[in-house]
Amino acid sequence: MSIQILLDEIQTNLTRILNDLIFPSVAFSVEPAKKGFGDVTCNVCFLLAKNLSQKPNEIAQKISENYNKHLSDLVTKVEAHPSGYLNFFANMDKLNEIVIKNSIKDDYGSVDIGNKTKIVVEHTSVNPNKALHIGHVRNIVIGDTLVRLLAKTNHDVKVLNYVDDSGLQVADIIVGFKHLNFSETPPPGQKFDHYCGDVVYVKTSEKYENEPNLQDTRKKILEDIEDPKSEVSKFANSITKKVLACQLETCWNLDVFYDCLNFESEIVHSGLWQQIFEKLKEMKIVELEKEGKNIDCWVIRGKGKDDDKILVRSNGTVTYIAKDIPYAAWKLGIFDDPFNYKKYGQNQPNRTLWQTTLEQSSEPKQNFTADRVITVIDSRQSRLQKIVTELMSKFTSNPDSYTHLAYESVTLSSETAKQLGMDTGGKQAQMSGRKGLYVNADSVLDLLMKTTMEETKKRNPDFDSDKLSKIANDISVGTIRYEMIKQDLDKIITFDLTKSLSLVGNTAPYIQYTFARAARILEKAGTTPNFDASFDLLKNDHETSLIKTIGLFEIQVRDATKNLSPKVIAKYCYDLVVSFNAFYENVRVLDSGEDSLVNARLCLVSSFKSTLEKALNLLGIPSPERM
Repeated sequence: MSIQILLDEIQTNLTRILNDLIFPSVAFSVEPAKKGFGDVTCNVCFLLAKNLSQKPNEIAQKISENYNKHLSDLVTKVEAHPSGYLNFFANMDKLNEIVIKNSIKDDYGSVDIGNKTKIVVEHTSVNPNKALHIGHVRNIVIGDTLVRLLAKTNHDVKVLNYVDDSGLQVADIIVGFKHLNFSETPPPGQKFDHYCGDVVYVKTSEKYENEPNLQDTRKKILEDIEDPKSEVSKFANSITKKVLACQLETCWNLDVFYDCLNFESEIVHSGLWQQIFEKLKEMKIVELEKEGKNIDCWVIRGKGKDDDKILVRSNGTVTYIAKDIPYAAWKLGIFDDPFNYKKYGQNQPNRTLWQTTLEQSSEPKQNFTADRVITVIDSRQSRLQKIVTELMSKFTSNPDSYTHLAYESVTLSSETAKQLGMDTGGKQAQMSGRKGLYVNADSVLDLLMKTTMEETKKRNPDFDSDKLSKIANDISVGTIRYEMIKQDLDKIITFDLTKSLSLVGNTAPYIQYTFARAARILEKAGTTPNFDASFDLLKNDHETSLIKTIGLFEIQVRDATKNLSPKVIAKYCYDLVVSFNAFYENVRVLDSGEDSLVNARLCLVSSFKSTLEKALNLLGIPSPERM
């Protein structure tokens, strides 16, 4: 319960008043107001103006006069603004108590808009031939934050990670190992996924330019990989599993976890494609091309001939999108599940991690299908994902059953690239795995850890190494996650290590430091706040502003989830700490005089701390009590 209770009451009373005045029914909005326009504002008068042939302000006068006759405990007055808006003024004494007391509850901010609807979120899905780079981290953090939001809003959410273990990039590293004689053991101190990506993949890609015949070798290996009985396929499986294990370790270090790993090789051999292909032909969604450059290919028609998309080549092999379609259909439960399940070999922290298998398994059958699927894939795949989305809507007769959540790429500032050993000539670093122009996520985390460790030690020379490491890890994880989530999804991110670690401005350390500041105030108080307090004592503008911001949490959670916009919560965290720091700079807490006022303000500090911790948890960002 938060400011939403005030909005709901106003909405209900306005609906009743419109009926009493015999005004037409319109879908109006009731929203928190900007400073100087009351506490809540409503646009209903603008919507009625055309129907009633009256000016919005005239309608606002009538409605406000009527509303002021029936004020409640929560609303002290209603004003008709000259512009035509209705402005409502809250009883802050009552609202103070509602917000502060509810904000310290474990479920504060929880909103039941999901009603246990089953949702699958697929994210990460990185080729298992290299380490995760900083661009992949944006995908991972977006997906994980979305999962946390959906769980907070009472959705039954499962998290999938698609492992493309039979594609060209896997074939490339197998060429390197089998035909270019790269050692299967990385140099001492180098992770296997780093070795595969930084050395084997890059060096093999370079060889293709000078040794054209190697392309034929690559093609043969790709065919062998798709034969589960071949020795090459078995070798590829062992290599990709080792890379995947390293990738998952990176994800777990970022506090990101999954429910099931789905392997492309198993989807290919599951028989799902044959079922989907027959259904596509039956529904006349695909056609056999009888002439032109795509002759003897099965295609999905586009708006023009050049927009046709090949699903099956003339030689009978399927394209990338033809592998994506059965996987999408499986996630929605359109066909019977052909897979068995077994527990993944490594123990994932916090929850069991399953993986699909076509082998016999003694484990019980699992269910990872859903009513709705959200797949997080970068914007370069938007055209292909649009085709998959349209197909799934035809299969399910629900246009919202399959959603592609797109995002833009990540670049490195020239200074950060230099710190990580890349020479970009003073330009931003655009990443390319094939050319070796990318920065491992592990390297960024290591550099963040080193930097924050040194700074934390300066500030806290009495801390032991374990405590310093814990704080440095919290700040590092918080920093990289916040930088990936605070921008709009359709904006390219330029990651700058120095700016991201600043204790001033819109950064994770600034937000975490403010949390630690609140914790320190409560620690210095030496007493637990008593929430049977006189909250009507909190009348200072900085106090009421902070309370109102705390009270917006539930509204922000609802907005972020409905619009699949994790940035909303990042912005809320920043706005919340800005409000608290204004309070901190202008209001005395521990030496404010009367015990009752000290207690009320300590309750407010505790309320802020509890709310910020919940908001940061939605972003997967730790809340350190010391920095």
